[in-house]
Amino acid sequence: MNRETAMHDDTTTGGCAAGCASRRAVLAGVAGAAALLAGCQTYGENTAAEPLPEPAPATTGPGNPAPATTGPGPAPGTTGPGATAAAPPAAKPLVEAGKVPVGGGVVLEGERLVVTQPQAGVFKAFSAVCTHQGCIVTSVADGVIECGCHGSRFRAADGSVAGGPANRPLREIRVKSDATGVFRV
Repeated sequence: MNRETAMHDDTTTGGCAAGCASRRAVLAGVAGAAALLAGCQTYGENTAAEPLPEPAPATTGPGNPAPATTGPGPAPGTTGPGATAAAPPAAKPLVEAGKVPVGGGVVLEGERLVVTQPQAGVFKAFSAVCTHQGCIVTSVADGVIECGCHGSRFRAADGSVAGGPANRPLREIRVKSDATGVFRV
């Protein structure tokens, strides 16, 4: 049996002669090279519909005036070169300011946060995850955040432990507020 017949017989029975791995390596190399060349083919081409802007003069002087810095341009909010970006959408408050009682707070289970108002106009936020065993706190009243699982209590002004079994404070979350609501920073 010659070498060609032996290779053919091995591949038809599910085996593979020594030449199989090298053929696969060559085919993989060819495919990789084709992909590389396809990527290089368009390198440096301007694919945008608009022409590239002209470079500014390197120096200014009598023969080279400075480019104008004011003048007509695109209206704000339009698209294209020189257009200004649209204002980002307004952030959604965690909670409306009027829904957080002074001396109390609200538990936002979905966000796993508790927002308090220890004094009029002062808003604080903390993780609603109790530091004892990970339950979500259940209520805020009279300046105290309570966990209904095992009775841990935390101060609404700073999240510190007011009563165990928890021995670590609630993690504070930075917030800001305005007339409309309380927002995460």
